[in-house]
Parts: sequence; C-alpha cells; structure tokens
Amino acid sequence: MTKRRLAAIVHADLAGFTRMMEGAETRTFRHLKAAQNEVWRPAIEAGSGRLVGTAGDAMLAEFGSAVSAVNAAIDIQERMARFNAALRAEQRMLFRIGVHLGEVIVDQEDQNIFGDGVNLAARIQGIAEPGGIAVSRAVRDVTELRIDYAFIDGGDHGFKNVSRPVHVFHVRPASTPRGTLRFEGADSNGLPLAFEIGVGKLAGGAIVGRAADQCALVVAHPTVSRRHARLSLAGDALQIEDLGSTNGTEVDGRAVRSGLPAVFQPGSTIRLGDVKLAVLQV
Repeated sequence: MTKRRLAAIVHADLAGFTRMMEGAETRTFRHLKAAQNEVWRPAIEAGSGRLVGTAGDAMLAEFGSAVSAVNAAIDIQERMARFNAALRAEQRMLFRIGVHLGEVIVDQEDQNIFGDGVNLAARIQGIAEPGGIAVSRAVRDVTELRIDYAFIDGGDHGFKNVSRPVHVFHVRPASTPRGTLRFEGADSNGLPLAFEIGVGKLAGGAIVGRAADQCALVVAHPTVSRRHARLSLAGDALQIEDLGSTNGTEVDGRAVRSGLPAVFQPGSTIRLGDVKLAVLQV
C-alpha cells in the first residue's frame, strides 16, 4: 500500500567515492560508516528528520519542513568539517548535498520514498560543490537561513528526464573566512605539500608557483609552473586565476581557464599541475 505526502528531501553523495575505494577500500568503508553513525544520524535526528536509507556512498533523508532540512544539511556539513579535520587530505570525505521540497510516494511496508521529489533532490545534489549544499527554488522561497549563511543564485539547470529547467541556489557562508587558509595535500606519488596564508593578505593578490623569487606561496613541484596561479579576494569571494600554467589549474575538478578567476572556499579542492590541495580554514 502506498500514499503521497509533501516532504523536504535531502539527498547526498560522496565526491570521489570510486577513486577513494580504489585507493583504500577498507579504510574508505570504515570512514564512511563512521560518518553515517557519528555525523549523519545525529544531525538528522536533531533536525527531527528521518534517515530513509543508505546505498553505497549515497544517503537519503526526509524532513517535515524545508527549514529543518536545510538546517540539518548545514549541520551535517559543519560536523563533516570537524570529522575531516582528523583525516589526511586524501582521506577526507566531501559530500555533495541536494535539498528539494516536493511530493513523494511512501511505501507503507518499508517506509521508503519515491517519486519526482526524490529524483529532483538527487539531480540537484549532483551540481552541489563537494562539501557544499544546493537547493531548489521551492526550498529557497520558504526558508530563512541562519544569519551566518546566504543563498547564492546558481541559475537555471536542465536535468535528464526533467521537462523544465530547475532554478538552483547554493547555500554558503555569508561572510568571507577570516584568519588563515591552509592548503594541504600531495602529488600523485604521495609527496606531501602544504602552505598557509592569511585571508587579509589576499586582498592584493598572492602568486603561487614553483619560483621562490617570484611567488609569495611556493609549491616546489616539477608540474607546477614558475608562476602558476594567483589567489585573490574579490569582495567577499575567494578566487584563483590560472596564469597560463603548463599543466593547468582546477577547482573541485573543474578546469580554471587562464585569465578567468574561479571562486573557491574552505572545503574546496584545488589542483595545481599534479598537486591536489584541500583548502582548510585554520
């Protein structure tokens, strides 16, 4: 027997799960289960929601209100940041979270949920940033965020098997991170690399590259160009601009074109040549 009801649906997926499993299957599984039990379940219960189910690296939860769902999503990402702080950069688990408000079909036998509402939450999740939250316009229109967060317009998106564009908003901290940003990670051979810079010093821009005499931030690696990229602060946005590097720059897996700054934030992953760096606020 089935019935329908209106629900706020939270769908999450772990970015880079396949790569992490190939590199360290047992450890990744252990960390994933710990995240489910130590982060997801407590956050969902605190928001009066229900964890509908888990499948591999995906998680599905249901809430009675959009406000509760978004607050729980924020709580989860904040808890995950603390969870990840104890892990090495390559082990950190960055979930994409999508939130949608819509009608669902409920299977009374096992309380599973189905329907367009669930499908849309999953599609929206797919365009969230790793470690970030994306919501539909339906959620944005009925939700008032905490004062320290803001909705950022992500525009209309076309999704497979969805007949009309879906307007998406990203949920991000309302103010620029203060204090210090730490970039830490390793190259493909596991060589650890890291550097730090105060956010205030980015107001005038800071060059990162291999040449110690030309760069404020030095990454001594052969795949990093002498003057590889520029980090800067534009208003409240942290940005990185590729300076015509030989081996390219990426933010969260997306290529940064030379001369076109891309926004990043704590929780993002930046690639300079063969070096991948997690961005942390310390």
